[in-house]
Amino acid sequence: MGGRTTAPQRTILISGASIAGPALAYWLRRYGFAVTIVEKAAALRGGGYPIDIRGTAVEVVRRMGLLPQLRDAHVGIRRLSFVDADGHPVAAVRPEDITGGEDGHDLEIPRGELAEILYGAIRDDVELLFNDSIATLHDHAGGVDVAFRGGTRRTFDLVIGADGIHSQTRSLAFGPEEDYHRYLDHCFAGFTMPNHLGLAHEGRTWNVPGRTAVLYAPRDDDRVHAFLSFLRPEPPLDSFRDPDAQRDLVAGIFAGYAWEVPRMVAAMRGSDDLFFDVVSQIHLPRWSTGRVALIGDAAYAPSFFSGQGSSLALAGAYVLAGELAAGACHADAFGSYERRLRPFVERNQALATEGSAGLSPRTAEDLTRRNEALRDRSFALSGASRSAHSALDLPDYQAV
Repeated sequence: MGGRTTAPQRTILISGASIAGPALAYWLRRYGFAVTIVEKAAALRGGGYPIDIRGTAVEVVRRMGLLPQLRDAHVGIRRLSFVDADGHPVAAVRPEDITGGEDGHDLEIPRGELAEILYGAIRDDVELLFNDSIATLHDHAGGVDVAFRGGTRRTFDLVIGADGIHSQTRSLAFGPEEDYHRYLDHCFAGFTMPNHLGLAHEGRTWNVPGRTAVLYAPRDDDRVHAFLSFLRPEPPLDSFRDPDAQRDLVAGIFAGYAWEVPRMVAAMRGSDDLFFDVVSQIHLPRWSTGRVALIGDAAYAPSFFSGQGSSLALAGAYVLAGELAAGACHADAFGSYERRLRPFVERNQALATEGSAGLSPRTAEDLTRRNEALRDRSFALSGASRSAHSALDLPDYQAV
C-alpha cells in the first residue's frame, strides 16, 4: 500500500513584527502555513504608549488563549481630567466616557508588553528575520520573488504587508503612500518625561483651540507619557526626516503657554524617544493585488483619534488567516477577507471625527461646547463607539 502524499505547506512572508504581523502569524501557523516574518528593527521593539483592545478584538485574543496574560498586563486608567489654558480644572471623567470602551471588558496594554506577549505565542513556530526588510517584489503565477535588503532572495507563495501606516510593502505593490494617505489636519509629538505631578493611573489634558497637551500615567511610575498635538492645515513635509526641525516646529507652536506646557516642551527638546508624525488614515480601494495583501495600519489605519488601530489589526489577522485556511485560492480568500472586514473598518475609521472633537477642539466655540459637555456629563461617545467596536461577528474557522 502506498503512503498518503502530504501537500507541501504554503509559505507566507509577513513584513512587520509589531502587532498585526505576529497576530497573523499565530493564526496562520495554527492553520498549517509555513510563516516567515521580516522586521527592519534589530530586535522586538519595547516601550511605547498604552494601546486599547476593545470589542471584537477582545474575543480574538480570548480565542488565542492570551486573555489571562493581557488582563494581568492591563493598566487600568481610572480617571481622565481636563484643565483650561491656565491649568485650572475643567472636569474629570471615566476613561470609558471618552473612549467608548466598556469597563471590565476592554483592555489597555503598554504597546511593548502586548508585542512581547504576541511574540511569545509564536517565537517557537515562526521564522523571524530581524534587521532586514523587503527591497523588491516580483509577483508571478508561481509565487512572489522577494529580494531582501540584506542581500538574500527567496520565493514565497504569498506576501502580507503588516508594516504600519508608512508601509514599504504597500509602496512596492500598490504605489506611493500619498495616493492612499488621508491627512486629518493634525500633527503630534510623543515622548516620555519625568512625572513631576506624581500622576498615577490617570491622564491629564490641557487644551486651547487647535492645541492639545496630554500627560498620561498608566501606572505609578517616575515617568509619564507626554503628547503635544496641534492643528495644521497642511502636513509639515519638510520636517519628516529632520528631528531638529520637528522639535523647532513643536516648540514654536507651543511657545508662551501656561500649565505644564513649558516643562513638556523642554523635555521634548532633550528627549531620546521622540516620535513625531501626522494624524492620518489609510484608505485603499483594495487591500490585495495578485499574491500580495495588506493588514492593519498598512491597509486601513484609522488614526489614534479613533483608538482602534490595534483592535482592527487583531480582528483583521483573525479573518485573513481564517479565509486563507478556508479556501485553496488566495484570490478568493483575499476577496472574502475584505468583504467581511471592510464594513467594520469603515465604521471604526469614522470614529476619528468624534475622537478629534473630544480630544482636540479646533475653535474656541468647539472648546467651550466640549467643556460644558464634560461638566454636565453629557459628553459621551460610548453608544456609537461601543457599537462600532463590536460590529464584527467573528466566523468560526477550522484549525489544522
